[in-house]
This record gives sequence, structure tokens and C-alpha cells, in this order.
Amino acid sequence: MTVVRREKTPAAVLPASTRPLRIAQLAPLFESVPPKLYGGTERIVAYLAEELVRRGHEVTLFAAGDSTANVPLEPGSPQSLRLSGLDHLGPVFHLPMLSEVYENANRFDVIHSHIDCLSFPLARTVQVPTVSTMHGRLDLKEVLPIYRSYSDMPVVSISNDQRHPLPEMNWVRTIYHGLPRNLLNFSSGSGKYLAFLGRICPEKRPDLAIEVARRSGVPLKIAAKVDRLDREYFDNVIKPMLSTPGVEFIGEINERQKQEFLGNALALLFPIDWPEPFGLVMIEALACGTPVIARPCGSVPEILQDGVTGFIGSSLEELVSAVENLGAISRQRCRDEFETRFTAEVMAANYERVYDELAGADWKTRRNTVRRSRSLRDASLARYAARHWHPALRHERPSAGKAQVHQLFSTGYEADRSETISTPEI
Repeated sequence: MTVVRREKTPAAVLPASTRPLRIAQLAPLFESVPPKLYGGTERIVAYLAEELVRRGHEVTLFAAGDSTANVPLEPGSPQSLRLSGLDHLGPVFHLPMLSEVYENANRFDVIHSHIDCLSFPLARTVQVPTVSTMHGRLDLKEVLPIYRSYSDMPVVSISNDQRHPLPEMNWVRTIYHGLPRNLLNFSSGSGKYLAFLGRICPEKRPDLAIEVARRSGVPLKIAAKVDRLDREYFDNVIKPMLSTPGVEFIGEINERQKQEFLGNALALLFPIDWPEPFGLVMIEALACGTPVIARPCGSVPEILQDGVTGFIGSSLEELVSAVENLGAISRQRCRDEFETRFTAEVMAANYERVYDELAGADWKTRRNTVRRSRSLRDASLARYAARHWHPALRHERPSAGKAQVHQLFSTGYEADRSETISTPEI
């Protein structure tokens, strides 16, 4: 097994803030909030918004009109873009919503954007602070100059690993995702099949999951959606492999079906081959008491405890060996890890600290101070990026692929080493 060092963190949750805040939550319009099927970012926005209301804050959600989160909604589009077939034009459809928010910014104490860099230009024009959570991958070389030209904007990472391509950004905290404590229930019985849950695409490596199941002799159930951009990969690579004995392709499942699918599994296979910023499905599995077998990419070593809540292995042989050793993992320990580190309460408490800090400062002065404090090298880089970012986007297909660029502005799946909050900070 691959040995991964992981820093332990305390398990406390801060009490609710004594100062109610007016908070705007800006969600992507690709899916409803929460989504009806696939959609990690929109799901997290829903859990965060509802928990903030429970903690006494006034939250306004700007999202697709078919959103059902239990908070006041101001529709940014009549319906989620994917269901409308307009997701390929996604960034354009966010512009009216952004104008509405920033033209009325004085309604809020803080604006929390979940739409990556789209809010950056307007955030500079108002006195109300904006903090942006980066939900997608940040290692696409074509868009790095865009982020660098806004390196003064306060941003939150969803894992420490996510920061590596852009260490010069104004990272204010790393905050792990969290789920409502009772969303998924603990299943004490060990299942009889391996589970793969998420999206069919090359970087998620469903092909490797099928091979692990074949070699270990354990059935595999695949619950995943297939985007238009990944249809060729599915037809040419994955579909022929579905004839493997014991492999069952279920398709896309909804939130209610996850309890049975994950809770009855022997383990979740997460054999990714890309820098996953978080990996929401990992904590969904842990909430059910289901251990996770994963490769050490992206956030995986931060989320899992190798040998405790699952196994981390690089090679096919290590992953197969992990399946054989699942009896050593305590399902109760997996659930305990979820309750300690990955609940909506922990997530909201961490964001609350960020809001309090930003809302309590002179935003314009703070922003100018941050910008002045950048080194001459960073300032020169930002000026260069502002002049030269556009040629990098002239390529028809970026090196990482159109599907990954879409993810940058869409539903990325997927913290502060403090004495009081159970999330580590770099």
C-alpha cells in the first residue's frame, strides 16, 4: 500500500455566530440547488445555505429557478441549464445574475460566489466583500493567467492540494465540504459488491474500477452519468467492458438512491487519475460507513486515512490487494470520521469565520493592502496576464480537454489547522 502522511485535526465545531449576517450565495446555474441528479457544487451550496440559516443568518440564494433549497431564492435563470440543453453556453447565462447581485450589493454584508472566477471583475467595483470558493480544478494552464490577474481576490480552497497551481492567490482558508449529519445513515452490515459513483470520464478511471473488480472477483455496480463530451469515451472504452461478468451499469442515480447504493456496498472505488479538488462521493461513502479505495491523487490523502477509513494505492495490484483487506476496516470508524470532519455544521462554522473577518474589515482598504503587499514579481505577472490571457484560449481544445474546461465553470466534485476547527490549513 502507498504510505501517505496525514495531519490529524481536532474535532470541535464553533458555536453559531452572535452577529447575524446578510449573505448572498451565488450558485452555478448548470444544475438546480440542490441538483436533481448529478452536481456536487450545487449540492454543497444547498447544504451550506440551509445550515447558515439554521445558525441565524439571513441568506439569499441566487441560483437556477428550479432550485428547492429551503432558503429565499432569486432565480438567475428560469431552469437549470443542463436540463434546458444550454449548459454549453453556461458562463454567458451567468452575466445577468451577476449584474443583479452587484447592482444591489448594499443589501448584503458579504457575497459568497461559487461560480469560480466569473464574479472577480464585478467584485472589485463594490465596497461589499466577495469571497469565492474554488470548486473546480485549477491546473489548466490556459486559464492560470486569468486567475493571476485577480490575485487580490479572497478565495477559499476545498483542499490544500487544490492550491498548488496558484500559490500566489489570496487564499484565506481551506474548507472541506460537509453533508447534513442525517442525510445518509450508517449501515453496519458489510456489502457484497464494490461501488463506483459519479461521472463516466477518462480522469475518473471507471475502466480501472472494472479491472479491479475483475481481478478481485467481487461484483461491481456503476452508478454514473455520461456527459455529451464523454459519450465517445463511454461508447469506445467503457461500454465494451460492461460485458465483464459481475459488472452492472445502473446509470445516473438521485440523492435518495445513494443511501442504498453506497450503504450496501463493500467499498467505494475511487481510482481517479487527475488532481481531484475534493471528491464529494468519498465523504458520502464514509457517512454510510462504507470504506473507500482510492488512488493518491489530488485531495485523496487529505480526506482518507490509509488503513483506517479505506486504502490508498497507486497501482492496480495495490488496489486489488486493498479489496482483499477490507475486513480490517471498521465501518463505524468511517462514520465517526465523517461526523468529526465532514458535516455541514463544521463546514458552515468555517465559512462563518471567513464571513466575520471580511465583513468586519474595510473591504476597499483591505483589498488595496493585499494588492500592494504582492511582490514586484507577482505584480508584473498579473499585468502580463491581463494583457496576454486571450491568446491562450484560441486553441479549439485545451490540453486538458473541453470537458475539464466546462467543469471549471460547473460542478466540480468535489482547511485551517486551528485549535478549534476540524479542518487543516497550509
